[in-house]
Amino acid sequence: MTHFYEPRLGHGLKHDPFNAIVGPRPIGWVSSRNSSGGLNLAPYSFFSAFNYVPPLIGFSSIGRKDTLNNIEATGEFVWNLVTRPLTEAMNKTCDAVPPEVSEFDVAGLTPQASRIVSVPRVAESPVSFECKCTQILQMEGIDGQKVNTWMIFGQVVGVHIDERLLKDGIYDTANAQHVLRAGGPADYFTIGPEQLFKLYRPESWQGTLPKK
Repeated sequence: MTHFYEPRLGHGLKHDPFNAIVGPRPIGWVSSRNSSGGLNLAPYSFFSAFNYVPPLIGFSSIGRKDTLNNIEATGEFVWNLVTRPLTEAMNKTCDAVPPEVSEFDVAGLTPQASRIVSVPRVAESPVSFECKCTQILQMEGIDGQKVNTWMIFGQVVGVHIDERLLKDGIYDTANAQHVLRAGGPADYFTIGPEQLFKLYRPESWQGTLPKK
C-alpha cells in the first residue's frame, strides 16, 4: 500500500511531506544590504548549488521579503554556512522584524566586511560565499500562472573558509557541523564523521568532470 495524493487537492496528512522528502537541505543563510545601507540576514530552506564553472548558487523566496528587495536593489548578497553552534542564532534571524531592524543585532552576530561585494558576511560562520546576482525569476505553475515565489541565483565571486576546516587541502565536511533543514515544523539534521562513506564514480565519468 502507498499513500497517493494530488497536491492540488491536499495531502491529507498532519503535515505536508513535500519538503521532508526533498531533504535534508543546506540552509541558505543570506545576508544582504538595502539601498540605504541597512543590513538584513535571513535563512532560506530552499537553497542549493547549481553549477561548477562559474560557481552558481540559488535560493527561493516564498513571498516578497526584504532579502529579495535588497538583492534587486544592490545586485549582491552573501551566503553563510549554518553550523551546529550557530543554530540558535540562525533561528533568531527567522523573526519577522521591520526592514530597518538588522537581524545581525537581533541574533547578536558580527557583520564582517567582505572582500569584493559591499554586503558583509557573518563573522562567526566558518564559510561564506560572496555573490553577485545573475538572475531573479518569478516562478510559475503548469498553468502558466505566476506564483508568489522568486528564485534568486548568484555567482560566487569570493569564498571564505576557516583554515581549521581544510585537511590536506580538502574541505572537511564531516567535521564542519553543517546544519540541514528537513521537514515538519521543526526538524533539522547535522552531518558528522559517522555518516561519511566514499563512493567514486565509474571511470567513464572522468572525462566529464570539471578539473579539481
